[in-house]
Amino acid sequence: MTGSLVDLPARAGARPRTTPSNPHTQLDQQPDDDRPRRLLEERLAQLLPGVVWRPSMISVPGARAMTLPADAAQGPPEAFMVGTEFAHLHPALDHSLHLVLPPAVASRVVEAGWAEQHPVARRGLITSGAVLVYAPRDEEEAELVSRIVTASFEYARSGPA
Repeated sequence: MTGSLVDLPARAGARPRTTPSNPHTQLDQQPDDDRPRRLLEERLAQLLPGVVWRPSMISVPGARAMTLPADAAQGPPEAFMVGTEFAHLHPALDHSLHLVLPPAVASRVVEAGWAEQHPVARRGLITSGAVLVYAPRDEEEAELVSRIVTASFEYARSGPA
């Protein structure tokens, strides 16, 4: 399993409510302000060399996608949602993220309470590694979510560890 997620702690509290189908969004437990989101974006900018941020090609308007240049996207086809987009951040008021992880890593993140499988993945129509990661509620959670996004980046860049 991806080294940065071996010691992933359990997320505190109950899971947030989400929509059962597309658009798959988080309905409650968002942060009180934009600080966790800003911290997450700053952290990701430091951790993910070569990522190109652009509007998502598959998500709601205002979602910011993390993509790789074609020559850097060396992971398997199932590491990407569309093109070389491996993750996207939903805009306010949602603040959750969709991303793709190796299926075993996705299972671990779901078990720890940080994510849930995408409803389309539950139906077997896309990879089982497609998940919605819940919005970080504070700075500590933003740091943990950045570790999850980094695992998605590593998968997209080079495949499972």
